Amino acid sequence: MANKNTICLWYDRDALEAAQFYARTFPDSAVSKILRAPGDYPSGKQGDVLTVEFTVAGIPCVGLNGGPAFKHSEAFSFQISTEDQAETDRLWDAIVSNGGQESECGWCRDKWGLSWQITPRVLIEAISDPDPAVAKRSFDAMMTMRKIDIAAIEAARRG
Repeated sequence: MANKNTICLWYDRDALEAAQFYARTFPDSAVSKILRAPGDYPSGKQGDVLTVEFTVAGIPCVGLNGGPAFKHSEAFSFQISTEDQAETDRLWDAIVSNGGQESECGWCRDKWGLSWQITPRVLIEAISDPDPAVAKRSFDAMMTMRKIDIAAIEAARRG
């Protein structure tokens, strides 16, 4: 682990499976190192995968197979910026169709319980528009959505 700051994500025992899924799904993502436990530990045995070093969209992470003591929550999420509807659909659908769950306003959870915000650049531009009426229309449209519909956001922005 050469990075000064790395996000550590706690998994029951599926850190490697999760990291491999993220590496296949998100650009600029890869699994870089697998550490097997040198001895038995409370939630595993010698030789089990203990940690997995990986990147998600260029962000360094380590997945720790720590057992069932802690679960992910929406208090932490990855916010992935997308350029168009095709990219938004591809990432959202990959997460949800792999055992994940839809949520509101562009949020979804993967099958390991980790939260993701699949956020089109257009959405951020629209809800931060300098015209308060445009920003509110765009925000109100977003509040009705699960996966973000860029065409609907653009229509709301235009009024």
